[in-house]
Amino acid sequence: MSKYLNKRTSALTPYVPGEQPKDKKYIKLNTNESPYPPSIKALEAMRSAANDDLRLYPDPDCEELKQTIATSYDVGPQNVFVGNGSDEILAFAFQAFFEPGCKIRFPKITYSFYPVYAELYGIAFETIPLDEEFNIPVGKFFSSEGGVVIPNPNAPTSVALSINEIEKIVSENSEVVVIIDEAYVDFGAESAVSLISKYQNLLVVQTLSKSRSLAGLRVGFAIGSSELIEGLEKIKNSFNSYTLDRIALAGAVASIKDFEYNMTVQKKIIDTREWVVCELDKLGFKQTVSKANFLFVSPPDGDAKKLFERLRKEGVLTRYFANIPNWLRITVGTDAQMKEMLRVIERSC
Repeated sequence: MSKYLNKRTSALTPYVPGEQPKDKKYIKLNTNESPYPPSIKALEAMRSAANDDLRLYPDPDCEELKQTIATSYDVGPQNVFVGNGSDEILAFAFQAFFEPGCKIRFPKITYSFYPVYAELYGIAFETIPLDEEFNIPVGKFFSSEGGVVIPNPNAPTSVALSINEIEKIVSENSEVVVIIDEAYVDFGAESAVSLISKYQNLLVVQTLSKSRSLAGLRVGFAIGSSELIEGLEKIKNSFNSYTLDRIALAGAVASIKDFEYNMTVQKKIIDTREWVVCELDKLGFKQTVSKANFLFVSPPDGDAKKLFERLRKEGVLTRYFANIPNWLRITVGTDAQMKEMLRVIERSC
């Protein structure tokens, strides 16, 4: 360990992303990327933006993108914040809204960046266990001392809360901020954006990485009350005023406007997901009810690690979590990719 690191940095356990091996060509079903390309209109807009204007700084206020998002979600531009991926926005939110001396709550099984952020910014936290079917126990998130963070659908379980359950959590935490991380919401869950006008303490965070096939662009956005958005802007402008470059801004605007293409891609992924669910049911797999672009499954013998290793050996990458030993997370790919995965599974079971 370096003697030059401060105590907080030395004590950090950073987030570990899904593996990206380069030893051979794999079917990548481990990082929840879209199997389909971005909108052609988004690609054309980015190519057009790669011009002489790159010598100039981008718009630090991202006004066109904010207005595009506001129009798409029927909110005001003052209710929109944009950043370099939803991860950056979540990091800003932890800094803006949570006090180090007040415990925040998030699920015990969830996106593993949350405890990383809490440790990085010195924020105390309490993890709430899920029930036996991986459902979030709504009542245990009431009256949080410092705030609440919940992904909906949850990751890696793929299970979603209803809009009524989300509203109960928000209304029972009126004195603190409730963050709903909706990275996967477009694959079957209900967005909480409709509650923004009713609850000043609600922040909804989304990304263009999943349902809009732009994981490589790193664009995310948050929707909330003008007070919360102002807080995020204060953090951003104390850190880096130019979080989105010209090419990213152009691609994001065009992508969000291409509603029809995005809906087509989302439907393809949902249809493939439901087909694979049926096939895995026939093979005796346990599964959660997925509302995401991935499946959370347990093989008939419960040995998820063995299946993970077999699939990897056969060129199919999935995600195994040591803290959930009987379960595997599988990104929904194309029909051809999923057929190959099922072929390997059938030979293994």
